[in-house]
Amino acid sequence: MAKNMQPIAKRCKKLGIEPSVMGYNKKTTNRNSNGNMRRKKSEYCLQLNEKQKVKFIYGIMEKQFRRYYDQAAKKEGKTGTVLLTTIERRLDNVVFRLGLASSRREARQLVNHAHFTVNGQKVNIPSYMTKPGDVIKVKDSSRSKARFKEIAEGETKSMVSPKWLEKDADLLGGKVIAMPERDDIDYQVEEHLIVELYSK
Repeated sequence: MAKNMQPIAKRCKKLGIEPSVMGYNKKTTNRNSNGNMRRKKSEYCLQLNEKQKVKFIYGIMEKQFRRYYDQAAKKEGKTGTVLLTTIERRLDNVVFRLGLASSRREARQLVNHAHFTVNGQKVNIPSYMTKPGDVIKVKDSSRSKARFKEIAEGETKSMVSPKWLEKDADLLGGKVIAMPERDDIDYQVEEHLIVELYSK
């Protein structure tokens, strides 16, 4: 499976993302702080930057991202909003949002290793689309692992989940209680630029 192995802080700086959005609160960089101000960006560059930003935040490659866009374009509502809220429902993102992983990268790895169940069934597909009513929990056989003990007692315990998720820290899990909305996207993105890019 393809991975983006670029340094987090460096990539965040280039795309104008706060490292905290990626789950890396301690990662900062002051290198070349005025580097992005050297020249005026073209319209295409701005559109491409917004697309790359969303892809990087969620760890999605181009082929899969384009598939999400095509699906969003066929649904009712604003295509950009539908695109973002669809991607937000991915299982790896839900695991991160519930505080069961310190970053989306870690969440994706934990899901791949089949540490979670959805409605009691083991799921090891990070792109699995959750829906209202789904209950996500750490698998019983994984609860005793050191990493989950650290997560339960460590920095992710204080993470605030969005209103469309109901967190149950004691049971190492949570429930999807509604569909995510545009207001639940907690990073700066101009999704209409992505739509313009793909509409050409």
